[in-house]
Amino acid sequence: MINRIRDIRREKALTLADVAERCLPPTTAQTIGRLETGMRNLSLDWMNRIAAALGVEPELLLRGEQSAQPQLVARLTDNGAEALAAPRDAILPTALGGDGPLMAILVEASAGEYRAGDQIWFRQLPDPDWSRHINRDVLAPRPGGRFAFGRLIDRQGHRIAILPPGSGQRQLVIENAAWLAAAEMLVRKL
Repeated sequence: MINRIRDIRREKALTLADVAERCLPPTTAQTIGRLETGMRNLSLDWMNRIAAALGVEPELLLRGEQSAQPQLVARLTDNGAEALAAPRDAILPTALGGDGPLMAILVEASAGEYRAGDQIWFRQLPDPDWSRHINRDVLAPRPGGRFAFGRLIDRQGHRIAILPPGSGQRQLVIENAAWLAAAEMLVRKL
């Protein structure tokens, strides 16, 4: 197996020392370099430590020799699309950062700015101080196995108000929501 530590580290603009410092417990840049190049075996313990330091899922650190990893080949600037000096692995945004678990919903009928076929990815928020997420699209559980989705417009005590997408919608008020997840990524086919 070939590891992708270097690719992910460079994608996140981190040095070997940065990754070494972020490991728990901290290690040396030399150790990270040896793990990157395969001069030292990447054990499960090291894989978990480095993945946490990079803010990715551990399985992203490994790839088979024949795997077809998506590639970044260009960047879009004010002057148009420009080729990168060398292609590099594309790291899925869902794997970058964040503490809470990920979840997604599939849009089957267009609503507001969302189109049929879209996938909206959410990250469950770790703290109950949800007021700092006002004006973000969120997903919250409701009684009976249902969900509320829309813009978080208010929070008072244990009550939140969510405005579903689309014109003419009425706000949904939820008491004592078990959790709240904020929209983090939209996947849309072109």
